[in-house]
Amino acid sequence: MNGKIVSAILVLALTPLASMACGFSVDLPNQVKAGPDVTDEITVPDPKSDETRLSLSFGAGTLTLSPGAKGLVEGTALYNVREFKPEIVKDGGNIEIKQGNFEGIPPFDEIKNDWDLQLGKTQMDLTIEAGAYEAKVELGGLALKSLTVKDGAASVNLSFSEPNLIEMSRLAYSTGASEVKLTGLANANFSALDFDGGAGSYTLDFSGELQRDANVRVDAGLSSLDIIIPSGVNAVVTVDSGLSEIKAGEGWSQNGNVYSQEGSGPTLTIVVNIGAGSVTIKE
Repeated sequence: MNGKIVSAILVLALTPLASMACGFSVDLPNQVKAGPDVTDEITVPDPKSDETRLSLSFGAGTLTLSPGAKGLVEGTALYNVREFKPEIVKDGGNIEIKQGNFEGIPPFDEIKNDWDLQLGKTQMDLTIEAGAYEAKVELGGLALKSLTVKDGAASVNLSFSEPNLIEMSRLAYSTGASEVKLTGLANANFSALDFDGGAGSYTLDFSGELQRDANVRVDAGLSSLDIIIPSGVNAVVTVDSGLSEIKAGEGWSQNGNVYSQEGSGPTLTIVVNIGAGSVTIKE
């Protein structure tokens, strides 16, 4: 790049207001400073609605979710940037807990934004929308009618260590260049699971108790994908890929791009569309 252009860019970056010969000016965002730690208590009672929808909107930081609330949600949010203060928006059975609006350049090295929330056993549709964050999510023993997760560059460990208390119609997960591990998926008790990933490392672990036939669709780009299915589970995995390395463990038979395992009980049907990378099917 031309040296004069680089110098001009640096001037613009370092000067809050840069005036140029042609007469226009550029206002750059201020550097936001981290303040003292603040801890907010978050308590949302059960809305007593037949259609409860809970949405968690989270930006950058750390998110921890687990069962244990007496109402709908209980927990804390710790932050040191004023704009991160969470907001609770209620509209009947629709509840949203969201991170406050943020403007400016964040103090990346000093930022704190940690949510530690417990969820109750209210029947609900749960949505989690997040950016670049780390998350440890345990949803076993809840009553989720549906689960939707949308995140960006993330490191997420989401599990169902116990069966979902009701039938889940759909589990949808959409992510970017992330490391995502979903475990105990049979316990989620879903009828359909849709997983969309970019370039990342993904693990789909279907351990738990498969209570009914379930269909899974996986779309991914340049990725490493591990599919874990316990022995004794009826399963059919179809992999459509041009440039991926595909490995299947013992107990799996192959017919073209279709891999199957014989077992008893309900059937798990998985279709994988992956651009390139690796797919491993194992116990």
